[in-house]
This record gives sequence, C-alpha cells and structure tokens, in this order.
Amino acid sequence: MLAALTGTGLSAAAGLNAYIPFILVALIARFTDVVTLPHQYAWIESNWAIGIAAALLLSEVVLDKVALVDHLNDAVGTFVRPATGGLIFAATTAAGDFEQGSSFMQDNPWIGVLLGIVTAGIVHTAKAVTRPVVNAGTAGLGTPVVSAAEDGAALTLSLIAIFIPVLVVFLLLLLLWGLFALWRRNRRRKQHRDQLMSDAGYS
Repeated sequence: MLAALTGTGLSAAAGLNAYIPFILVALIARFTDVVTLPHQYAWIESNWAIGIAAALLLSEVVLDKVALVDHLNDAVGTFVRPATGGLIFAATTAAGDFEQGSSFMQDNPWIGVLLGIVTAGIVHTAKAVTRPVVNAGTAGLGTPVVSAAEDGAALTLSLIAIFIPVLVVFLLLLLLWGLFALWRRNRRRKQHRDQLMSDAGYS
C-alpha cells in the first residue's frame, strides 16, 4: 500500500516536472538505503542516467519560465511526463515489493507503468490547461512565478512520497484544488479585462 502511494506521488510530481522525481529516486537509491531498486531498474541510478536527467532538468527549469516557450515545453511534456510517471511508478512499487519479499509488481510491471502514465497524464493536463490562462491573465508576468511554484510542488511531493507516503492522498487533493483555483481565478480576471475592453469600445 505504501509503495503504491509512493509511486502515485512520484508520478503526480512527474506530471509537473518529469525530471525532479526521477533524479530524487536515482540519488536516494544510489546513496541511501531508503529505496532499493530491483535489478531491472538499477540503470536509473547510473551516472549516465543521472547526468542526462540533470541536463534535461536544467533546460526544463529555464524553458518553462518563459511565456509562450512554456507552451512548446508542455507539448513535449505531453509525452515525456506521463512516460516518466509510468517508469517511476513501476520502479518504486517494484522496489517496495522487492524490499517486502513480494514479486507481484516485478512480475507485472505493466500495472505500475499504466497507473503512473494515467496519474502523471492527469496532472500534466491540468498544468497544460492552466498555464495559458495564467499567461494571458498576467501578460506573461506570472509565468515564472507559477513555474517556480510547480517546481517546488514537484520537489515537495516527491520527497513526501518517498519519506512520508501516507500524506500523498492529501497533497494530491491539495495540488489539484490549487491548479483548479488558479485556473478559475485567472479565467475570471481575463473575462473581466475583456469586458472592460468591450465596454471601452475595443471589441
């Protein structure tokens, strides 16, 4: 159960930023005993995997904070984030089974992959739908702020998923509520601005 919550939290974090949960799992598995990856996922903690993920994280952090460019980044993320979510969910739930002497998720990795893809896909979709409204409502000024908040949320959710997985459900509900509230507030702001322009004769 806890392994499933860990996988869910990490794949949700991947929906915001694909590389933060990947690097955290890789580093924690490599340098601590908190996560022990089964042999089929051991490549995640290799030098080349960590190096590539770090380079991609750097580009993600920069590109996602530039208005309009972030839309292209989200388009690429439509494939990358769910795929990473599926991988991380499968790896961590298999690791949980490995530590507990079970082999169910190791023998059926497709279950973890599917659940991770769906979870990351839902969060990514919410992010991708919310961001254009934020950009339009703030003339792009809110883009780096929201992006930094998403990175912070991905990092926090990843750490809690690994170390305190029982809180994952609460955090996921809070995350989805926050994204919805942000989308609704900026949509209202845009509608109000459009109404003012219409009243002023700019329509």
